[in-house]
Parts: sequence; structure tokens; C-alpha cells
Amino acid sequence: MSVPQLTTLLPNDLLARLERLRVNPRRKKTNRSHGEHLSGKGGTSIDFSDYRDYVAGDDLRYIDWNIFSRLNQPYLKLFAHEEEMQVPILLDASSSMNFEGKFELAKQIAAAFGMASLTSVEKVSVYSCAQTGKPPAVFPATRGRASVRRFLSFLEDLTPGGEFPVDQAIEDVLQRRRGKGVVVVISDFLTFGDVGRAFNLLHGSGLEIFAIQILGPSERNPELTGDFRFVDSESGSTLDISSVGELLGIYQAHRQALEDHLSRECQKREGRFISLTSDQTIKNVVFDELIRKGWLK
Repeated sequence: MSVPQLTTLLPNDLLARLERLRVNPRRKKTNRSHGEHLSGKGGTSIDFSDYRDYVAGDDLRYIDWNIFSRLNQPYLKLFAHEEEMQVPILLDASSSMNFEGKFELAKQIAAAFGMASLTSVEKVSVYSCAQTGKPPAVFPATRGRASVRRFLSFLEDLTPGGEFPVDQAIEDVLQRRRGKGVVVVISDFLTFGDVGRAFNLLHGSGLEIFAIQILGPSERNPELTGDFRFVDSESGSTLDISSVGELLGIYQAHRQALEDHLSRECQKREGRFISLTSDQTIKNVVFDELIRKGWLK
């Protein structure tokens, strides 16, 4: 008998694997409030919080040996420490993300980071930014396995549409939240705005930047010939091009320059950057990109 899928975003076998993973910041940025982050600074507490699966490298002192003797499966006990790591997730939900499955992959990646964080009892929040001047759709900061279904349902219900440059979205979100940790920014980053300034604000607020660019297949490798009229999906402005094939080399140079710029801006602030294509599967993204490159462990 097959087990019903918990969510349309991630298959059950991937959810089970994510429960054994954690977000892996370069530097642990935590907050002095009662959370359940297993801080690298040490310290103990008598306040038990939750369990998670043992992962190679975990401190053996925290294994619950009573459970191990009954189930022959190691589980790690989590305790309430005086520090917590927050994981806010910023989703670009503007109209440009409603193209070639970009927003669907963005929601799946958000779900993956959220699952790894909630089951490690980090504090997760989501801000889906669609339209300038309107408040984002917000999943308020929460932690623990009990929040998993509500978190996944929130992501499933999100839809893109509107005009909200990602640099402005970042500034808007920072006015609505406080706390240190890792911020996951998922966008196509197709903006004329100053991303460097926005990244400065994130870094200055104590957030390590995990920036994930998602482009559609035809945005990464367009195959065009003849004359075209391009229409901006957010502003509605148009641009007529003759003999578009002659401009593809220039386009690719600019696209690569944008990726290089975003990567440098993240590296300067001790963050990470990756560029994905929306036809990649979520399993490929998790196993071949996020785990292999150390974003999750």
C-alpha cells in the first residue's frame, strides 16, 4: 500500500532525506534568545526540545541510547540553548518568475530549505514578494516538526504576479523582521536595481546570504532567429529587435556578466551564490548542487 504524498512540492523520499540534513552556514550567526540551535560555541541546557536523525559528525553525547536500544536507529536529542539561528526565505513572486516553471522550482527549493531547518528546530519564515507597495505574503517565524504541514501548505498556495524588483523586496522585508542567521533569496535577479546595496543591508543585519538565481531554459540559451518584439512581463514595455540572432552573443555575455556580478557580491559578504535552470529537478538541485557544494549537510 502506497503512502500518500505529504505535499505536491517534494516527494516523500526526498522529505525523509531532508529531515536528516541541516542548513550549513559558513559562520554561525545566532541570536541570544531561547531557541534550539545546536551552537558550535558549546553550552548545555536541561530543556529538552525535540529529536532528529543522527548525521555523521554529530556529537555522540546527544544520542538517545534508550531509543537506539529499542529501534536500532540513532536519534539525536535537541535541547533549548540560549542561541537560535533564523532562516528567513525570500521568494521573488514577481511576474518574471511566472515563466517556464521558475516559480515552481523556487517553491520547491524553499520547501527543501524549510524542511531541513524546521526538523533541525531552526526558526523559519517566508516572505513572498509580488507587488511593489503591497505587503508580502508572510509565513511567520516558527520552528519544529509540528509546523511542517502548515509551512508546506503555505508554499503550495503561493502564486506569482506583479512588479517587485528583488532589491526593493529585500529592503522591504528587512523592515519587517529582526534577527541573525541565514537568508535564502530565490529570484531570477532580472532587475535594474542595486543588488549590491540590498546585499549590504542583509549582511549588515547579521544574515549570511544564500542567493539562488533561477532562469528558464530559453533565458539561459535562447534559440531565436528573425525579427521579434520583446515585452517586459512586469512593466509591459516593449522592444523591437531585427535580426535577433546576431545579438545572441551580446545577450550571453551580459547574462554571464550578471551571474559573475551576483557571485562576487555574495562572496564579498561571505555568502554563497548559485545559478540554476528551471528544468532541473528538485532532487538534482538538492543532491548535485546544495549538498555537494555544502549549502546543506
